[in-house]
Amino acid sequence: MKAPYLITKEEVLKIYKPVNPQTHKGIQGHAVIIGGSYGKIGAAVLASKSCLKSGCGLVTAFVPKCGYQILQISIPEVMVLTDENANFITNIHLPLVPQAIGFGPGIGKELGTQKALFEFLRVNKAPLVLDADALNIISENLSWLELVPENTILTPHPKELERLIGKWNSEAEKFQKTVSFSEKYKVIFVMKGAPTHIINKNEIYENTTGNAALATAGSGDVLTGIITSLLAQGYEPKYAAKLGVFLHGLTADIALPKTGYECFIASDIIENLGKAFLELGNVPIL
Repeated sequence: MKAPYLITKEEVLKIYKPVNPQTHKGIQGHAVIIGGSYGKIGAAVLASKSCLKSGCGLVTAFVPKCGYQILQISIPEVMVLTDENANFITNIHLPLVPQAIGFGPGIGKELGTQKALFEFLRVNKAPLVLDADALNIISENLSWLELVPENTILTPHPKELERLIGKWNSEAEKFQKTVSFSEKYKVIFVMKGAPTHIINKNEIYENTTGNAALATAGSGDVLTGIITSLLAQGYEPKYAAKLGVFLHGLTADIALPKTGYECFIASDIIENLGKAFLELGNVPIL
């Protein structure tokens, strides 16, 4: 395996586009987060909030009916659409054309949700991030990946990756199988881990930010929101993935002296996103 390219601050600054002083919310991108099921609405909350807090002008969450009040109360800035089903997603109708969609946090694997994912993939044309149970469903239906837009971003943790590409006997074999999968289906992998790697066809990138504090529930949901936000703002998928993982990790590096490893939770990633962006702009953090 060739040595990966490092995702450093220097590299990320070549990608990062500072906000235009004349911008307005209508041109900062409209993202949709499709997520949540009974008992896992928090995943949709985390992804939607991180999406908004990463610079997206407008965010709409699509959740089962049981998530309506939770979303409206916990993030008043996010708009909410609901499925006809109370407890899980069964039928996705979007009365808008978003610039990007994040699909998967907390959706579960109910048969109705699997059908809804298939029908969605059949008609969707928007840039896409697939995460969590969306990946688990697809791992049992790999042919569905023929339906996704080229350079769709998949964000598996190690177990989800194994379900997609099969077991491996060494790190070298894991990367080899992921590269082959990426080339075959024309998808970009964000391989979450310590460190996180991005696989884009035969190119391998290694993130240089982050620490063990990120090993906490909901951390991946937040990453999905960040990357979806960057896609909606017009970043190319390969750049959205790189900038997204760099910022995500940087929040943990910034917060660690105050929280320690044990006390850091996914909401702390969102709380420190502003400081992470300021660091990219070389603005002193007070």
